[in-house]
Amino acid sequence: MAHKKEALKEGCYGDEVRDHILEFAENGGYEAIPEDERETWFTRFKFWGLFHQRDGQESYFMMRLTNASGILEPDQLRTIGEVARDYATGPVENPEFGNGWIDLTTRQSVQLHWLELEDVPEIWEKLESVGVHSRSAGGDTMRNISGCPLHGKAEEFVEAGPLLERFEEELRTDDALANMPRKFNISASGCTVGCAQDSINDIGFEPATKEIDGESVRGFNVRIGGGLGGRQPRAATPLDVFVRPEHAYEVGRGFVELYHDYGDRQNRSKNRARFFAEDWGMEKIRETLQDEYVEFEMHTAGEDFREEYTYNAGQPVEAGQHDHVGVGDQKDGQHYVGLSVPVGRLPAEDAIELADLADEYGSGEIRLTRRQNPVVVDVAADDLEGLLAEPLLSEYPAEPSPFERGAMACTGTEFCSIALTETKGRMARMLRWFNENVELPDDVGKIKMHYSGCTADCGQAMTADIGLQGMRARKDGEMVEAFDIGVGGGVGEDPSFIDWVQQRVPADEAPGAIRNLLQAYAAHRACETPAESRADGGAVRGQTFRQWVDATGTEQLVEFCEPQETDFEAPYMADAKQSWYPFAEGESAPTPAAEESAAPSDD
Repeated sequence: MAHKKEALKEGCYGDEVRDHILEFAENGGYEAIPEDERETWFTRFKFWGLFHQRDGQESYFMMRLTNASGILEPDQLRTIGEVARDYATGPVENPEFGNGWIDLTTRQSVQLHWLELEDVPEIWEKLESVGVHSRSAGGDTMRNISGCPLHGKAEEFVEAGPLLERFEEELRTDDALANMPRKFNISASGCTVGCAQDSINDIGFEPATKEIDGESVRGFNVRIGGGLGGRQPRAATPLDVFVRPEHAYEVGRGFVELYHDYGDRQNRSKNRARFFAEDWGMEKIRETLQDEYVEFEMHTAGEDFREEYTYNAGQPVEAGQHDHVGVGDQKDGQHYVGLSVPVGRLPAEDAIELADLADEYGSGEIRLTRRQNPVVVDVAADDLEGLLAEPLLSEYPAEPSPFERGAMACTGTEFCSIALTETKGRMARMLRWFNENVELPDDVGKIKMHYSGCTADCGQAMTADIGLQGMRARKDGEMVEAFDIGVGGGVGEDPSFIDWVQQRVPADEAPGAIRNLLQAYAAHRACETPAESRADGGAVRGQTFRQWVDATGTEQLVEFCEPQETDFEAPYMADAKQSWYPFAEGESAPTPAAEESAAPSDD
């Protein structure tokens, strides 16, 4: 028997939903939706990136935008910022971020909150006039395509831009494939640092080379079935397929169609592509692709570059690129400048100013990364000094602290109905506290700390040096917000997911636990020969955090990560959703069931 969500989608999903949204908007907005039909329409709205916000915020919506592989062309960020300024304002200010801002997501896209349905037609008109849209940005469909944010700008082993464009323009626009069993994530990258994170996508294309008929051919290897969430993370498995660039689209489309046709539409806690891949196995999927969906003969996998992957791979800073923050070289002799937006939240005025700076110092184009950060591209060498000296870059620096550089956070209870804790405001406060209270060794350039408000893991806590997932715990006889704390996650050649070292730590004791852990890391990590003894006179180099975790026993890590009350001020302890916005009465929801935890509203 099909899951009830399938019944809600039945009869109207995909492109035709837009007309109904416009009709409701023109006839009174939220109030025009019959009360007994709201669950059905809210499910359908998600295909057009429109999410009704949580209980207590009735009549307000979040809109997720889509821009393949993070490209925002000139004027697009400015227009998004203007829409946020004019329409994305709540009934009261957020005490940390004020009112009117955009959220940058982990799939290289943008979210706007506090929108009213009657404003949606005008918002769409403004956004679409500059080529920005929200189609297929949510719901059971193909989500924003992710890739190296610098494709076409930085050096690539194989050019990924044409493949990303075909996925965006031909595959995601096919209304016949709009209604998938569940959301579906696609990535493709031609660079050799692993920044598309193919390991956590439903299908990922990674650069590779293979000898065919005596010729060394550049193309892609294919991996399928990766993903996080529900405490059941899975690294994507090699499909043992190599494709030339001109054949990659057909294989990607073939797997989308296969999952569309055969994917489970009954059990939503077990119907993401990672469970489908485990159920069918690589051999059956490969054979079915070949027999039913792909017209050319597929080759077995070629040689990949995973040994060279450094993006969020726990490697030392000098090993290679681990994010897109800072100044870097483009292949055309110009430069890019990646800014750090620690929890991905950018006030509307700052977004508009950033667009102005991109016009003044670059080509006007902005690229968004998978780590919730923006990158200004096409900056001439003579203009770098001026850009870096701009006041906005003191707020969002190209050389941030190790904590700010490595931070990510999901939406949390502020807007998400399944989250258990507040995230972005708390993470921003913790980052300031860590900057002031934790001293790291000089050679430690980043600590990847990711915070998810629940087990759906939209903040990708499972892939962090230190991963935090929101929970609830009892302290002094009162139910309070809490964290589970895990360590040792990361992608790269051998993706690993965090091991839990503390569970249900009250939110006011978690910063102390993390400080204790990091102080132990600084004190006990193995180091190379001291600088004064090195022939090259270089600085001391020691284990990265992930290397240290791998070399340290779990029992010892548990002892190091001892919860502790500190002078950290922990707001929203009792129930974050009651803190400042006009939510419904009552406590936050209990821990979601497995089925619910697999259905996040965030990226």
